[in-house]
Amino acid sequence: MSDPGTDPGKRSSKAHAVLEQMGGISGLIYSSLPVVAFVPVSQFFGLTTAIVAALGVAAVILVWRLARRESTQPAISGFIGVGICAGIAYFMGESKGYFLLGIWSSLVWASVFTLSVVIRRPIVGYVWGWVNDHDRDWRTVRKAVRAFDIATMVWVLVFASRFVVQHHLYDADQTGWLGVARISMGWPLTAVAALVTYLAIRAAQRAMHAQDRTEAQEAEALTGDAHSENPGVTQPDAH
Repeated sequence: MSDPGTDPGKRSSKAHAVLEQMGGISGLIYSSLPVVAFVPVSQFFGLTTAIVAALGVAAVILVWRLARRESTQPAISGFIGVGICAGIAYFMGESKGYFLLGIWSSLVWASVFTLSVVIRRPIVGYVWGWVNDHDRDWRTVRKAVRAFDIATMVWVLVFASRFVVQHHLYDADQTGWLGVARISMGWPLTAVAALVTYLAIRAAQRAMHAQDRTEAQEAEALTGDAHSENPGVTQPDAH
């Protein structure tokens, strides 16, 4: 088992580093800005102008994040994502095509996260283990696995709700409402799921520490029993 005395500050800093590598809270907000530009421009000026507007906003965000020396990976991947969405819309010739990648990505992630719970390998647990130097001891603690199962299922609900709502709006050709749904079901739902994940991690840590203490007490009791059965045996001098 992991050492219960692990520095919590160090663990928190690792989690913060992973969050920043994913783009952080600001990254979630940045991802909404191209959508904010795309939807109204497409309605008033047409698809081509909307694509240029979305790519322009994404480019400004990319330059801004790089200038601030933020994590490079989410900045570049965010720009590429906008480019792919814009490309799909262009080749389809419809503004609603901009949202197609996000809609089906939500279904894929919902399926993957659900499968991980079904096979008792909750993704949230593995992400947490990766943050903590690939520690997989949590898999032997039933309460920890249950906590990670719950957190993973919350993410399933987030992804599934995005798919159901946005797919319905897509079929109904409601591009404007698609933009509203994309933003309102974006970082707000992510923030809720992140909070549940944080609470699940705390619960898992408590469960692991409790099991550590129980195992230590059992080992101490066994050692005490061994000494009582062999009172003539003395421990070697530490010197």
